[in-house]
Amino acid sequence: MAATQDILRTQLRFVFENGIDGKGRMILKNKNYNNINPEASADALHSVAVAIDNLQSLELVGIERNNSYALTGVGQ
Repeated sequence: MAATQDILRTQLRFVFENGIDGKGRMILKNKNYNNINPEASADALHSVAVAIDNLQSLELVGIERNNSYALTGVGQ
């Protein structure tokens, strides 16, 4: 049985450094942007992320794209 996947939604996540804890480890803070066009290219998302980063006070340490899919199979 062949399964297919249909994209449901895309989210863009920024990971920021939010200080150092008592053990010297980096504290991370996430900022999520929902309702991103699933067809947006990686280059387009990166360009937007760089523009948004310029407005932030915390240091950006990562950009993530999260896609959610619905899986369906024949006969389901």
